[in-house]
Amino acid sequence: MTFLAIDIGNTRLKWACYDAPHPHARLLAQGAEFLENIDKLADSAWSKLPAPQYILGCAVAADAIKHRAQEQMELWDVHPQWVCATEAEAGLRNGYDHPMRLGSDRWVAMIGAYHHMLAQGAPRPVVVVMVGTAVTVEAIDASGQFLGGLILPGHGIMLRALESGTAGLHVPTGNVCLFPTNTSDALTSGGTYAIAGAIERMVQHLRTHCQADPLCLMAGGAGWKMAPSMSTPFELVDNLIFDGLLQLGKSRFLSVR
Repeated sequence: MTFLAIDIGNTRLKWACYDAPHPHARLLAQGAEFLENIDKLADSAWSKLPAPQYILGCAVAADAIKHRAQEQMELWDVHPQWVCATEAEAGLRNGYDHPMRLGSDRWVAMIGAYHHMLAQGAPRPVVVVMVGTAVTVEAIDASGQFLGGLILPGHGIMLRALESGTAGLHVPTGNVCLFPTNTSDALTSGGTYAIAGAIERMVQHLRTHCQADPLCLMAGGAGWKMAPSMSTPFELVDNLIFDGLLQLGKSRFLSVR
């Protein structure tokens, strides 16, 4: 019943191996590789794994990257499945104008977040934040309806955009300050507060729309950077995408047994 969950982002491939495809499964191993190194997985980290019975992944990188990852899976006799957003799955309903155009990473993370909320007690609205190369801020009501979301650049993209569009602006990363007095701190603080402001605005919108205080969940490789600068209460979650893949694994693989 071994289950391999895969998340191919813009910069890294992250993977986790579990003893079964369901939310309470035991984690056996996990790891991450930068995309330029994924051609070594079959001979390194994956060579030590028990052969998975199921593989489920989501990918936002180009198809060529996904094909390279699939080549590494040829050491096992199992066909991987890849998530695409649908109109509804695992208790979540997709309110996007064109549901299948929603990024699979956003969809999977929202499924993980929605079930994380349900496990805490009475249903309530959820704001789901993923802080990585890009930042996404999603709104879900208490019934599991995805209402819509924001996409904005992450810290690195903001800095590179300013460096390429502003003459003479090449400075190291600074610190987040209330009143920055040098260019490095001004850039870092500006980017951080821009992301924090988008999150806080979405929390306000969802609170007004649902007439209830939302739960705010934050994940992603750079989520920890935002923690000290947030004024809205939030919970930092290790990996909502793996949580979502486990939920989908349960509905896709175990429901047909």
